[in-house]
Amino acid sequence: MAFYSKDVDPVFHGAGAKPGLEIWCIEKLRLVPVTKSSIGKFYSGSAYVVLSTTVLKSGPTQHDIHYWLGNDANEVDSALASDKALELDAALGSCAVQYREVQGQETEKFLSYFKPCIIPVEGVFTTQEGALNGDTYQVTLLTCKGDHVAHVKEVAFSRSSLNHNDVFILDTASKIFLFCGCNSSIQERAKALEVVQYIKENKHSGKCEVATIEDGKLVGDSDVGEFWSLFGGYAPIPRDSALGGPQQVDSPVTLFWISLQGKLSQIGSDSLEKDMLEKNKCYMLDCGAEVFVWMGRNTLITERKTSISAAEDFLRKQERSNGTHLTFLTEGLETSIFKSYFNSWPQTAETKLYDEGREKVAAIFKHQGYEVKELPEEDVQSYINCRGTLKVWRVNGHELSLLPASEQTKLYSGDCYIVQYTYPGTERDESLFYAWLGQGSVLEDRADAVFHMDAIVNSARGDPVMAQVAQNKEPLQFFLIFQTLIVYKGGISAGYKKFVAETGVDDDTYDEKKTALFRVQGTGPENMQAIQVDHVSRSLNSSYCYILQSGTSVFTWIGNLTSSKDHDLLDRMIELINPAWQPISVREGSEPDSFWSSLGGKTEYPREKEMKKFIEDPHLFKFTCTEGDFKVKEIYSFTQDDLTTEDVLVLDCQKEIYVWIGRHSTIKSKQEALNLGLKFLQTNILEEELSLEAPIYVITEGHEPPFFTCFFEWDPSKANMHGNSFERKLATLKGKTSSGTAPSRNALKPRSREATPDGLRSRSSSSNGWERSFSPASTVSGSHLKFSDNYSVSSPTPVARKLFTGSSPYQDSPVIEPSSPSTNENSHQIDANETSANSLIYPYQRLTVSSTEPVSGIDVTKREAYLSEEEFAEKIGMPKGAFYKLPKWRQNKLKMAVDLF
Repeated sequence: MAFYSKDVDPVFHGAGAKPGLEIWCIEKLRLVPVTKSSIGKFYSGSAYVVLSTTVLKSGPTQHDIHYWLGNDANEVDSALASDKALELDAALGSCAVQYREVQGQETEKFLSYFKPCIIPVEGVFTTQEGALNGDTYQVTLLTCKGDHVAHVKEVAFSRSSLNHNDVFILDTASKIFLFCGCNSSIQERAKALEVVQYIKENKHSGKCEVATIEDGKLVGDSDVGEFWSLFGGYAPIPRDSALGGPQQVDSPVTLFWISLQGKLSQIGSDSLEKDMLEKNKCYMLDCGAEVFVWMGRNTLITERKTSISAAEDFLRKQERSNGTHLTFLTEGLETSIFKSYFNSWPQTAETKLYDEGREKVAAIFKHQGYEVKELPEEDVQSYINCRGTLKVWRVNGHELSLLPASEQTKLYSGDCYIVQYTYPGTERDESLFYAWLGQGSVLEDRADAVFHMDAIVNSARGDPVMAQVAQNKEPLQFFLIFQTLIVYKGGISAGYKKFVAETGVDDDTYDEKKTALFRVQGTGPENMQAIQVDHVSRSLNSSYCYILQSGTSVFTWIGNLTSSKDHDLLDRMIELINPAWQPISVREGSEPDSFWSSLGGKTEYPREKEMKKFIEDPHLFKFTCTEGDFKVKEIYSFTQDDLTTEDVLVLDCQKEIYVWIGRHSTIKSKQEALNLGLKFLQTNILEEELSLEAPIYVITEGHEPPFFTCFFEWDPSKANMHGNSFERKLATLKGKTSSGTAPSRNALKPRSREATPDGLRSRSSSSNGWERSFSPASTVSGSHLKFSDNYSVSSPTPVARKLFTGSSPYQDSPVIEPSSPSTNENSHQIDANETSANSLIYPYQRLTVSSTEPVSGIDVTKREAYLSEEEFAEKIGMPKGAFYKLPKWRQNKLKMAVDLF
């Protein structure tokens, strides 16, 4: 669809050139820009157009357009906002997804732009100076829903508005009250505290008191009495009905064709195919709670306007709720949710319209003098020190065999291995564990590998990161810690040999006397691999260099599309595999007959440039598991603050995923988290065909490695805060510190694998064969472990082991020894308030984390400070003064031992 700059509203010139938000509002039937100082302030009598521009990690920009309609906005302004959103999309090359937003029913994606919340005000937007438009102060009662974005809505200032399920904010002239319904979640309470902070700073200039009111607490607190007096005195809140509000009913999915006159004609229901959508037509997909308008790339702007109006009229005539979300998609920009309603959707079958539009917009921006960056090269940066210590164990049934240092960079594709990499961290040595599963390994060895790794990690100090990795799907970090890696075909483990004997297949284990073909790959001397492949000509690829060993002859084959860097890696690999070799260098196209005869004859092989797959930016999702029901919800515009301690989250980076376990979550073992990661891969949430063999990292709160934190603007002090999310936010709001070194494993106790939720069913994965899990994690059975020759342990079920405070029970297995604490001078400073006589003294039994009668109103990060001097010395084993001279990590360890942390 062509759309020339002369047709664009001048207010849109240069829009989308820089990342961030740009907002316009309808004023007197024209679009005017909203100043940066007013961004986030919406008037209920106005209509707005919002453009979100994001620069993706892979280089290009991504645009999302929303038009927001206030509850009191008139029909003319609302219709104009809809038209202007479409006009803006056209100005950007038709490469944006458009959303209709209705006040009080906004999408989470929209709300994520305005953290912590938006609170619309009465009145109409105006650019005139001094017009306050209803911005005068008044007492308000707000309900606050949501755990990662806050849906804030003003309700009647009446006792009848309160209930037990929600969180409420009562904003008065001198004090803000937070009322937490007894059935509300900790996450919702914590998010509401962010809204309280926002109101305090923006409406009270930071000068007002904050009080938290607990549902059901009637006496003993002056704030409670003051709160209820504002409602005319206390009266019981009625119990909520069992249904808790209207229940969502699954609606049939119906596809309509929209004619040029705006008439809807049903063409399909439920069982839909992508081929039903024609390039020169517009369609509406009615899914009940959400409605999509799909616009073919060959449609005119007038057709698109007609289709959008037809969809809006349809919702009005059907008297649909304002909560029905309406999304407009141009062909090629379909969201994963939209695609999930079709039986199948071709993957990368055609060039994305986004790329076409991006080229047009880039040309426009360059013409206007804006800088436009090209796609960057692949990021090969290592975020951890790669000069650490590497240890590798081969899985041999129920035993682990430690490989000599000279052999630990040589793996066999028929075997499985446990890899431990120890590197210097900020305060101590950190460890990273991998279970590497060879492509030709047997299922029993894969299961043993994951079981061994889980048992070792749970016996180790420091709470290390662990990951499951399959051959040919290794993450970059795996290659970087090896630096040089050779992978041979076949295997030498007992499991592989047994498989060969029982099945009668040829044993293709590497032998210098046999013909062997190696593909050489990598980015440099610190990241290079030689992978043995089938010794046939179809294994060749013009994008790589190869080593062919055939009897006494050795050839190096140089593909026509390789670079001098690839040639350098080839020479280095020859030296590593066998320095005595004297290879014959062969360039593609000039091979002698003996070369092809060694490969069984010449056949066709890939000769085109191997293109790297376009990698989208990472997506963050929250897991919810209730009685076997597995649900996943995306968190938009995510930040470190979205890593909520009560949650289990997954960061989807396409090439690999990270399962993050909050210290207060219900997941109590890393094995369980690994299974959740596999379920996530099976669901294919983003319709991106994630491989079931994609690497799965398991990370616990407070022990995030740099190659995970690089996806966030990371503040280490936030990662080390104590208490649940509500306690943390409350401590921050009241100006108290709540940080320190996180406990190692106090939140991860052993738990049976039977607790892992199952019964997962994905709408679009029923026919793709993914019900048969790749991962051995879900197929491990009881096993007998043996580490080296002098220690063994039996386990009826493969569950995560308890931490051992002393030496590891696996005498020769991988363990993590803490290094000396950092000599940073700040680590030895003593807080005078901690060592001084505390006026508040409580008995030990009431201060412990698991106390049945806990003390309220204390700083939960310093429970030990409320002990008497005598009880402190008895429990901790030293005076307070000596204790506070210790480094923080040592203090926390001592407090953990006596349940004060």
